[in-house]
Amino acid sequence: MKERVVVTGMGAITPIGNSVADFWQGVKENKVGIGEVTHFDATEFKASLAAEVKGFDGKEYMDARTARRMELFSQYAVAAAKEAMDESGLDMSKEDPFRVGVCIGSGVGSLQAVEREEKRLVEKGPGRVSPMMVPMMISNMAAGNVSIAYGCKGKCIDIVTACATGTHSIGEAYRSIQCGDADVMLAGGTEGAICPIAMAGFASMTALTGSKDPKRASIPFDKERSGFIMGEGSGVVILESLSHAQARGAKILAEVVGYGATSDAFHITSPAEDGSGAAKSMELAIKEAGAVPEDVSYINAHGTSTHHNDLFETRAIKKAFGDAAYKVPISSTKSMVGHLLGAAGAVEFITCVKSIEEGYIHPTVGLQVPDEECDLNYVPGEGIHTDVTLAISNSLGFGGHNATLAVKKFEA
Repeated sequence: MKERVVVTGMGAITPIGNSVADFWQGVKENKVGIGEVTHFDATEFKASLAAEVKGFDGKEYMDARTARRMELFSQYAVAAAKEAMDESGLDMSKEDPFRVGVCIGSGVGSLQAVEREEKRLVEKGPGRVSPMMVPMMISNMAAGNVSIAYGCKGKCIDIVTACATGTHSIGEAYRSIQCGDADVMLAGGTEGAICPIAMAGFASMTALTGSKDPKRASIPFDKERSGFIMGEGSGVVILESLSHAQARGAKILAEVVGYGATSDAFHITSPAEDGSGAAKSMELAIKEAGAVPEDVSYINAHGTSTHHNDLFETRAIKKAFGDAAYKVPISSTKSMVGHLLGAAGAVEFITCVKSIEEGYIHPTVGLQVPDEECDLNYVPGEGIHTDVTLAISNSLGFGGHNATLAVKKFEA
């Protein structure tokens, strides 16, 4: 018998709020967290807009010395994990620490550390490169730092699947609990890579929009979409076996009921043109949930605002859902927070849980110009107040990685 897996805590650092409550309030207000880059001078860059986290100070979540020894992506993860732990009420002094694990991924780790130390190497020589460069740069240090911060001694892993990282991380944590490897997992994604080399690299491959208008920059499924907006932040959730959560009297927010993961085996950046890989990922998650497409109340789309992603994801939904594709509400959280890369799927999973809790499906903000090839219900204009019983969240990553999570309203 597989363990049932529930969500008991959530934490978020995002471009529209540095807590789940603030983030969700921003979502309900259709708040767009996009503006001119402030982390560096982007005047000469093809893309000069980004969705930056505002007002974040790592020292509010950890002591100053610890904060100095972490790059932003790790600080964001520790901060989001703190909120999730606080909400869950998990008391590590009462837990077997070897039964509490961590699965928090980052798509790229710290490119800032690479930039900074490469400059030091060139200007001052190899002897001046910081001994902290590697432990601050490598992507697994978000998971490692969260483990250290909260004394989690169980499985501690870092899933790296580009833009699908956050969704795969939650999915693999879910599997770990199902099969008995852990009672509790802190799971999610984190990213803090708004820096010159990242912005230049993504822009050179024409992935980023050159739009100068924050309201018309990240516009998934809109005919005038021209690329994604770089975002940053973190989403972390506490997953537990149902028996463990009930034994300690935890408040249960939702239940994870399905996980699909596939590969397109097609192209290093483009999803499969027929949507077959993403469709199979959705089909697997829905089947594991014991559901059929008509049972799905909401799809949180990957919806990056690039031409290929939105078109091919639309084809994938049609392939997986058949006629039901035209009836299910679909929206993209990236229309407000941009693309959080490795953190995207985790924040979007949190969005699904909040949609279930509050019976609200947010719109795809900024969607104005219909695209004849993207002809599903992407919730333009205002959000929908409706009962949400089963939601799925999609993530598609460079390299052909597809992941889908199915989460539903908890019933004992």
